[in-house]
Amino acid sequence: MKKIIISVLGQDRPGIIAAVSKILSDQNCNIENVSQTILQSEFSGIFIVLIPEQLSADGLYDHLKEGLASLNLQVYVKYLEQKETDSSFTDAEPFIITTKGPDRKGLVAHIAQIIARHGVNVTNLQAVFKGGNDPDKNIMIYEVDIPEHTDQQTLCADLREKAGKLGLNISIQHRNIFEAINRV
Repeated sequence: MKKIIISVLGQDRPGIIAAVSKILSDQNCNIENVSQTILQSEFSGIFIVLIPEQLSADGLYDHLKEGLASLNLQVYVKYLEQKETDSSFTDAEPFIITTKGPDRKGLVAHIAQIIARHGVNVTNLQAVFKGGNDPDKNIMIYEVDIPEHTDQQTLCADLREKAGKLGLNISIQHRNIFEAINRV
């Protein structure tokens, strides 16, 4: 079996996941991972799929394009490259960085650049901007893996300094603490 990564984008409506998964099942594919979200009114889904040896990425693309044509969705298909994992992230701790504050251009870029400069990997990002100055309506949540070798005090200081300049409230917590505090 070969692994394929599939991206599906388009106007949200009921039945997209059902349509994609039916096409994959009909082609004897196995979905291993899915990440799907709605951004404003747009559907975005990424699927990692095992496909049978006799099916090519191009063949699967043709089946998806034909089967999803009535939903007017954009599809991208490619082979998943199996690479050795970066050893610097095997010895990393999961943290959650949240910011709240007034909306303005460049907020994601400013915070993400500091995170990258410290060699930290963003594993998930959610940013919801409703506009205006109400800090509770403009939230970014970064899930990150901080390698053991990263100076966490310097990272936190750099993030807090930038957040202060941008008028953001920032919180940096180990994921286990974040989940314990925010458990419903």
